[in-house]
Amino acid sequence: MAIWAIVPAAGVGSRLGGPVPKQYLPLLGRTVVERSIDCLLAIPGVERVVVAIGAHDVYWQKLPCAQHPRVTVVTGGSERQSSVLNALRSIHAEAKSEDWVLVHDAVRPCVKSEDIENLIDRVKDDEVGGLLASLMDNTVKRAAKSEFDVRVAETLDRAQLYNALTPQMFRIEKLFSALSEAAEQSASITDEASAMERMGWSPLLVEGCKTNIKITHSSDLLLAEAILNNLQRLDD
Repeated sequence: MAIWAIVPAAGVGSRLGGPVPKQYLPLLGRTVVERSIDCLLAIPGVERVVVAIGAHDVYWQKLPCAQHPRVTVVTGGSERQSSVLNALRSIHAEAKSEDWVLVHDAVRPCVKSEDIENLIDRVKDDEVGGLLASLMDNTVKRAAKSEFDVRVAETLDRAQLYNALTPQMFRIEKLFSALSEAAEQSASITDEASAMERMGWSPLLVEGCKTNIKITHSSDLLLAEAILNNLQRLDD
């Protein structure tokens, strides 16, 4: 069983503000994307990590990981699904249709190795594939919006609600087909699992640690520092 990895890193991270895309911001002496890639390179059996960067990216080639023998780069697209599709095309000649691919956010540098290994172990014999996810902690309200205000429409049962995390793991051929069809139909795809769902497949939810945060706002960087420092202390 061969496993490949893809890191879509073509986004500009506009919600964080500032001139530097959030994947290239410093995090404990390295960039966010380097730490995210390290998480994948540490997993036995991962053949290669393909990073999809922006067409006008001026940061990637300055990183030490750009020269890593198991890391390659492709030009990404304006949307996540385009970046993942381009990365899948780049490994098409080498990979087999039944090989697996892990797709991991460039801005999730705190994922634990044991969570990725557990995902692989749980999904490797599954017909569809799956993703890391965490149960919702907070009470969740569905909103009813009007031109005047926003009010509560109902309270949802959080026991059935999960936060979708990454990596997400699927067979290469199935994921390529799902993303290609979504692109052809201009469907809105938020993650790889949603593309698979459009095809009628139900990905497996594999519980992961809630510290696998996505860096979206500036406060998330401070939280990521605290998480990584704590993980380092536990390893020591």
